[in-house]
Amino acid sequence: MFKKVLVAEDLDSVNFAVASVLKKLQIENVDHAQYCDKAYILAKKAILDEQAYDLLICDLSFKQDHQNQKIGSGQELIAILKELDPNLKILVNTIEDHPQTINTLWKSSNIEAYVCKDRYGMRDLENAIIAISEGNSYISPVLEAKRKQDNLFVLNDFEINLLQCVSKGYTQDEIKDHFKSKNIFPNSKSAIEKRLKELKEGLQARNTTHLISLVKDLNLI
Repeated sequence: MFKKVLVAEDLDSVNFAVASVLKKLQIENVDHAQYCDKAYILAKKAILDEQAYDLLICDLSFKQDHQNQKIGSGQELIAILKELDPNLKILVNTIEDHPQTINTLWKSSNIEAYVCKDRYGMRDLENAIIAISEGNSYISPVLEAKRKQDNLFVLNDFEINLLQCVSKGYTQDEIKDHFKSKNIFPNSKSAIEKRLKELKEGLQARNTTHLISLVKDLNLI
């Protein structure tokens, strides 16, 4: 079982519930961070002190307040900490149940478990912690069914990057230059134009603005 756990969660009520699950599993060394920046600082310090965390339990969304934060989401925090410490096990505990979000994180190989905050959330959280500690992965059963929907429209990394650039108002030339600077392939203007056309047709979007509206409504970006 895990010896040292970091919980990145901004809601006190959820932190209390998670703490009760960890106590039940006899995990005593637990730190809580209500901001992603604080979680990053705690994790980095633990590594420098050669007392790294075994497990991160992390939400995906954090409410903005008066404090300026460099790391704005759980996805960003997960990517940063996994690069900082590849041995860190990561359990997502969130209300976000959209299949695209789940698949994107699952395909990244950055997480070991994905649990939804629903009526069975704490039960699933306990099962997930046990599964990870035994070297297995875990996803809430209700989410696993959603993730495997045959009619699910799933974007690959290239398409996500492309649509994110379009949503920021980049021209195709600017996207081409951005992709080349980041070593994202394919990065030719013709490939970018072709894929945008295919995405419009696939989602039956009337124009680029409509396409961005659709993918945002579907939580694809």
